[in-house]
Amino acid sequence: VQLVESGGGMVQPGGSLRLSCVASGFAFSSAAMSWRRQAPGKGPEWVSTINPSGAYYADSVKGRFTISRDNAKNTLYLQMNSLKPEDTALYYCTWGPRKGQGTQVTVSS
Repeated sequence: VQLVESGGGMVQPGGSLRLSCVASGFAFSSAAMSWRRQAPGKGPEWVSTINPSGAYYADSVKGRFTISRDNAKNTLYLQMNSLKPEDTALYYCTWGPRKGQGTQVTVSS
């Protein structure tokens, strides 16, 4: 199993980023996939999950973030709009207990 995230970076408040997670080694198209994040000095925080039943979001990102997937490319996405400084964190995708190395998102003016 391998999960490889990309797309992070530094952006000003109000800006946007799209994160990607390329998955391999398991049946991606039928898998429930999630994004989680960890801010400096804080514990991991669930952000969003997509499964055959739908997409789900933490209240802190609802209306600003959109999770999606391209099963043909084995890729999970997280479109992040209206970013806030409190969104600064290491973002990583997960499949069950498995997670990638993460991609850093920094929101700062």
